[in-house]
Amino acid sequence: MAEAAAVTAVISLAGVNKWFADFHVLRDIDLVVTRGERVVFWGPSGSGKTTLLRALAGIEPVQSGTMVIAGTMKAVGALAAPAPTPGVGMVFQSSALFLNLCVLDNLTIGLRHVRKLSKGEAEVVALDNLARMQMATFASRYPGQLSGGQQQRVEIARALCMDPQIMLFDEPTAALDPELKHEVFETLLRLADEGRTIVVATHEEALVHALAPRMVLMADGAIVGESDVKRHFVSGVVQ
Repeated sequence: MAEAAAVTAVISLAGVNKWFADFHVLRDIDLVVTRGERVVFWGPSGSGKTTLLRALAGIEPVQSGTMVIAGTMKAVGALAAPAPTPGVGMVFQSSALFLNLCVLDNLTIGLRHVRKLSKGEAEVVALDNLARMQMATFASRYPGQLSGGQQQRVEIARALCMDPQIMLFDEPTAALDPELKHEVFETLLRLADEGRTIVVATHEEALVHALAPRMVLMADGAIVGESDVKRHFVSGVVQ
């Protein structure tokens, strides 16, 4: 059983630690996520959920431990520098779209500079992913002309342009009204149904119910247990 899990693991962490100066923000993290899994990081604010996501994405290097993500062995230690993790896409809590670029240009800039596609090739890929998110008709608009839910779908389309195996979401429904939250729920479920590995940090109980994930419980920078929706929520009360 363990051997089968190892074969399909797309995230494998062992003894991962991170400090911000004297603050020990991630403590001895051990985690294995297999291909196609839906995983939620669940815990109070300050428990390390966002920092762990950022470490997986390569935005935050860690000081010790072993990290193998989408086949890449990540550098660790005091001299490790931020480096994007190939095969991983991340959607942030707050919009990271370039406000001075239209939607199409927000998607093509990475394709042209990272994947080295021509302008025409990049636009084909960008428009295809916008269409998947039902946002192709908004290609010429600017982020400020979009609702919060529409911006989230553009963010997801931009991440998909890099064809990631793993999609990371940091509080994807924060500050959205119920109708827009439902749009994001549906989008995440579509991605999961495509077979992508989905890892989400959230406080949103309804999103957890929609995804029916494996729940990784965090507190004070450590993983303190695991659960599932049926065991973790009883009549709407967090256990």
